[in-house]
This record gives sequence, C-alpha cells and structure tokens, in this order.
Amino acid sequence: MVGGSMWWKNGVLYQVYPRSFQDSDGDGVGDLDGVAMRLDHLAWLGVDAIWLNPIHPSPNRDWGYDVSDYLDVAPELGGMPALDRLIAEASRREIRVILDLVPNHTSDRHPWFLDALTGPDAEHRAWYVWADPSPDGGPPNNWRSTFGGPAWTFDDSSDQYFLHNFLPQQPDLNWWNDEVRDEFDRILRFWFDRGVAGFRIDVAHAIVKDRELRDDPMAPPGIGAPESAEPPETFSMHRPEVHDVLRRWRRIADAYEPRRVLIGETWARSLPDLARYYGEGEELHLAFNFAFASAPFEAAALREVIEATEVALDDAWPLWTASNHDIGRLATRWAGGDEARVRCALFVLLMLQGTPVLYAGDEIGLPEVEILDAQRRDEGVRADGRGRDGGRTPMPWTSDPGAGFTEPHVEPWLPLGESVTPVEDQRANIDSVLHWCRRLVRFRADLRGSRSGSQMLLDAPEGVLAWRLGSGPTLAANLGDRPLPVDIPGRIVLASDPSREGHTLGSAMNGWSCVILETG
Repeated sequence: MVGGSMWWKNGVLYQVYPRSFQDSDGDGVGDLDGVAMRLDHLAWLGVDAIWLNPIHPSPNRDWGYDVSDYLDVAPELGGMPALDRLIAEASRREIRVILDLVPNHTSDRHPWFLDALTGPDAEHRAWYVWADPSPDGGPPNNWRSTFGGPAWTFDDSSDQYFLHNFLPQQPDLNWWNDEVRDEFDRILRFWFDRGVAGFRIDVAHAIVKDRELRDDPMAPPGIGAPESAEPPETFSMHRPEVHDVLRRWRRIADAYEPRRVLIGETWARSLPDLARYYGEGEELHLAFNFAFASAPFEAAALREVIEATEVALDDAWPLWTASNHDIGRLATRWAGGDEARVRCALFVLLMLQGTPVLYAGDEIGLPEVEILDAQRRDEGVRADGRGRDGGRTPMPWTSDPGAGFTEPHVEPWLPLGESVTPVEDQRANIDSVLHWCRRLVRFRADLRGSRSGSQMLLDAPEGVLAWRLGSGPTLAANLGDRPLPVDIPGRIVLASDPSREGHTLGSAMNGWSCVILETG
C-alpha cells in the first residue's frame, strides 16, 4: 500500500458502483456489505483505494446524485453501520475508501430545498439560486441543463425560477452564500473524522455560477464561433471563483494525517484549463482528464493527449481513466469487445505515469450491456445520446444463475450481461484478462520504490505508442491490426503474449500487442 502523505500518487484507484457490485441481502440491488464481501478480490488485484459512487439517502432520480442527506448513508445500501464495517474491513486489507461528494446541487426532497420552497423569507431560500422571470416571462437567461432543455424551472408559489444544471429535481446550490460554504466544510470534516480517505467531487468545474447570471455566449447561426469569441458555458460553469472553494477544501484535507485526497470530476475545456484545477499545489490533488478518456484508441491520438497533458500539468500529477458510470466501459468504447484490444487498453491505462482509475469490471474486460427501453432505470443520457445504464450493469462473479451477484431466483436491478467470462472462471485461468490486469497492477507496485525521473515518450512507427518511465523500463503498445517494426533493445519482462517474455523484441511487434522491456 502506498504510504506517506501522498499515498494516492502511485496507487491504483478502483471505482465501485455499489448497486451493481454485490448484493448481500438478496434484493437484487448491490450494497455496502456486498462491497465488503468482495474486498478480498480487490486486495488480490492489488488496488489501493476504492471510490464509491454516491451512497447517501436519495430519491434516486439520478441514482444518488440527488442527495437528500449528506450526513447519512442510504438504508437500501446498509446505512451508516454498513459503511463503518466496510471502512474497517478495507483498512484491514490496506485499502482506503473514497466517497462521492455532490456539492453542485441537492435533491428537491432535501430538507434545505423543502424549506426554501416555503417562501422568499425561508431560512434556506438563499442556499439555492433563484431569479425573477425575464421581461417576456421566460427563464432568467439562456443557460441549458446538461440533460436537455432550460436550466430553470418556475416555482408558482413564489413567481421565481430556480436553477438546475441537471434534472429539475436537482436544484443547484448557491455557492456565493457563506452558509453553504460553511456547511460543506462541516460535511467534509464529518466524513474525514469517520475514516473516509477522500472525495471524488462531482462536477467540480461547475459549482460556482456567474453572480450576475449573465447569458452564456452563443455562436452566430450557421457558422463557427470566431476565435475571439468566449466559449459556451462561460457564465453557467467554469467560473474562476470555483478555485476559492477548492483551496478552502484542500486546507481541510491537508489538516488530516494521513492526508485526505480530493479528486475532481473536471470536464475542462482544454488541458491548460484542467491544470488550473490543481492550482499551485493547493487545490485538487487529482483531476479527471476527459481529453484522454474521450480520445480515439489510436497511438497518434493518445500520444497527442499525453504530450499535451505533460506540458499543461508540469509538476502536477495526472489521473488517467478510460471507463466510468457516465462515459461507459473501455471494453466497448475503446476495444469494441475484442480481448486483445482490451489487454492493450488496460496496459496503456495502468502503465502511464500517474494515477489510474479502474472501473469495476475493467479488470475482466466487461463490455456494456444492451438495455431495452422496458429495463431502463436512468433518466440521463451520455454525450453520444445513449442511456448510461449499459455501463452500470452488475458485476458477473460466477457462471451460476444470478452470476454470484445476487440470489439465483432474484432479478437484479439491471440486467446481467452474458458476453464476458466471469471473475471466478477468469481467476482460474492464468492467461485471462483478469490475470493480465493483476500482473500490470503488481508491476506498477514493484516500480514504486525505484521509479525516478519523468516519463518520456519515445519515437516509434505510426500505430505504436512507446514510452519510458524515468530511469525504469521501456513500454510499447502496437495499437493496430498489422505487425510493425519496432527497434527497442532489452529483455521483455512482461507481454500480452507471455511466450515473448524473457526474449528480445526482435524485428517486429504483432498487431494489438504490448510489452515491457528492461533496457538498463
């Protein structure tokens, strides 16, 4: 386990969608005691911390991202006792627990908002963003909800609109209000005192809005915006004032020992913008790099993002991910369900210098599952217009009915996929994707004490991504169908084709293959 004040820096983080990880009580829904049941799998895999998607009480219009109580745990997930048990059991295995923090908005069922609805003089009215109608009676400005339509809903009782960047049932908090800031200071300390190792901060780039509620810029119809024009969402998110909040939280996190970690969901408009969320080392510890996750799985495209990330972040530490509950799974997005490509995707994700995040199921190459309209649970949509349920389906642990996720006779909350070999069978096969993933994680762990210097991208034929980790090994991945000549000296110590290990690279790399070479 990574020790010291920056334990997160060289570890592997693992995202758990609790409802889909393990059902402990036979109701078809995963829960926190179920996560605890599977900690031995995570310890065997070698992860350093788990990030739990929201576990707070919620009406679940957005599956936990509409919080109705920030200081408790949803009863259907086991309540506070289950979280305490999970933290204790994870600690025994030297695994830390990170929670999801949702500071941009609450549920419309949160007591704060229910109070705010009682009138303009309510105690919590100013905790949310309210505005009078525009002169024509419509919304106060042109801001749009991420889920479509105006970001404003009219409240008949007060003749005002309230703001919601997502569903109308997710009213946005007013981060210009000092009482809101003080309350979230208390929320952070409450969970840190309970043993939580940090937070992944939902939409960290969006919590502060323009105080004057100015319209977002609009491109002229029919043509692209001129280079001098301000980008969209200039006033509804990406405000410079958000950095004051992040610095405030960093001071709280750094007051604990060992240090707690702050990880931002940062949909930055550019990599230099992403770097700003790290500040001068006094804001976020880690920030999600969606330029990397959104890039085509091609050597040239990935190299471009990696190079630009290194320039933009400078001394800040990168965070890499290729799957999550919103963007879908790498086995589908990057690999198209092909096992050789899955192995290469895991190789790139886990072996770049920085902190990788595995999404539960990545380690077995779990693809997305086709969800019929009648099975749909989620109201949100991804950028590609597809629903998000297909990337949130239960983990297949065994080949038995119920897949080891739930009881054989119980219907799981989302359908199980049948196109991947389950964990139990992959664990019994040393040549499986699961064992490959574990070897990569363990190889990273072996480098922790000896890695020095910065990562260096190397010249390579078109289609090959190659780099060296400081004074350590050289790595190469052929991200194409055909063999390519690659001239890297040294002995292969790990390869997607194990028969190559112990040998030199020779004159070519096969298509969709990857290797680690000792070159010193």
